[in-house]
Parts: sequence; C-alpha cells; structure tokens
Amino acid sequence: MPETAAKTQSAESMIEVGREDLPLSCPRDQVWNLHPRVYLPLEQSGEAVCPYCGAHYRLAD
Repeated sequence: MPETAAKTQSAESMIEVGREDLPLSCPRDQVWNLHPRVYLPLEQSGEAVCPYCGAHYRLAD
C-alpha cells in the first residue's frame, strides 16, 4: 500500500477515546473477535496505532 494511502486510511479510522477508557485495548468490546487483544500505551503521546488492524486511537481529553 502506498504511504499516502496508508496515511489516509489512518486518518479515516481515527477513534477518539477518553480517560475513562484507559487502559485502552484493541479490539474494542464490540469487535472482540478480530485479532488478539493488545493494550495500547497512549497516555504518554496521546495517540497509538494497533499493530494488528492499524486502528488509530487518540486521547480526547
């Protein structure tokens, strides 16, 4: 996949989460069977990308 397409895909799949959602794991509860659960450390930078599905999470507050 070209780099520009990957950036566009990441921007489109941005998921905003709040501090009440921490610790953050992917996949979220409603799609629990997509891939193994991984915990994403977004407290430091405010953003994280899932290494399995590429979902891009952003801390909203």
